[in-house]
Amino acid sequence: MLDHRLSSEYEELRATVAAFARDVVAPKIGAYYEERRFPYEIVAEMGRLGLFGLPFPEEYGGMGGDYFALCIALEELARVDSSVAITLEAAVSLGAMPLYRFGTEEQKREWLPRLCSGELLGAFGLTEPEAGSDAGGTRTTAVRDGDEWVINGSKCFITNSGTDITGLVTVTAVTGRKPDGRPLISSIIVPSGTPGFTVAASYSKVGWNASDTHELSFDDVRVPLANLVGEEGRGYAQFLRILDEGRIAIAALGTGLAQGCVDESLAYAGTRQAFGRPIGSNQAIQFKIADMETRAHMARLAWRDAASRLLHGEPFKKEAAIAKLYSSEAAVDNAREATQIHGGYGFMNESAVGRFWRDCKILEIGEGTSEVQRMLIARELGMTS
Repeated sequence: MLDHRLSSEYEELRATVAAFARDVVAPKIGAYYEERRFPYEIVAEMGRLGLFGLPFPEEYGGMGGDYFALCIALEELARVDSSVAITLEAAVSLGAMPLYRFGTEEQKREWLPRLCSGELLGAFGLTEPEAGSDAGGTRTTAVRDGDEWVINGSKCFITNSGTDITGLVTVTAVTGRKPDGRPLISSIIVPSGTPGFTVAASYSKVGWNASDTHELSFDDVRVPLANLVGEEGRGYAQFLRILDEGRIAIAALGTGLAQGCVDESLAYAGTRQAFGRPIGSNQAIQFKIADMETRAHMARLAWRDAASRLLHGEPFKKEAAIAKLYSSEAAVDNAREATQIHGGYGFMNESAVGRFWRDCKILEIGEGTSEVQRMLIARELGMTS
């Protein structure tokens, strides 16, 4: 029989991260969010807690856990704040995971210990102004010149790319052409501070205001040929695998936001008085919260199923797409209803619900839009167009 309950080890981790989110993140994150500041203090504490090393082996400085453990942590963090959660998600599943999955032993030894400790953050340079959902339309190029790559191009919407502790960005670039003219896309490490590598000013975003996001440009950036990650020409395939895994992580994050909306609404409905009684005594409010809890519960089952398949070496592309699609839309629906339940207070930036409302929409866009997820699901069902 299937048992969706957590093991004692996973439950201990969940409780630890939940306490950290409640006691450390919740009291401080509002100020960071309002001032659009990156929460270095909180990130340092996350590093000391071992969160950045959760899915990596101890030999590389990790905690010896797995991807399921990472997703548990992401859900609990996002239950309180998504800026902190996406900082962890991008640093691990997008920044460090490509090196672990595809990097050379030398690359792993050089970078992973500091990425696992949170001393450094890694970023994932895929999206471009004209290559978002169509990542195969990459325009950035990398040309061999002696023992170096010369990189030219730009990337946009890159998380963790401009902090004081960003150590590297792994970028996708066209390194050649196939006989039919299609691009050969490769992945190359570009350390922060490399001449010609410019980080633009931070974006002014609707949400995730305490996370770091920038446009990047590369003007004759030179890095050693040894900075190639995996096989030349296999960068696109590698990042598709990374995105499949990352969709499970985003699904866990979306589940956390959806559950956080339930938490805040329950507390508010029990204390807010209207017409001489708590608003939670009204069936209209009860039904809203019941639907919200149902969505959060189903989203949790979806990401746990996808993560379990990943851990067992089973195909998980369809399940990851389902989890990402459902949880992101559940987050948007729950944030809308939580804002309605809170009324005017839910529209205030200093409220957790206000942050949830501003943070939820990007979940339907980042790491594959909802439309892309539906396309992937249909394709996995054998449908073509």
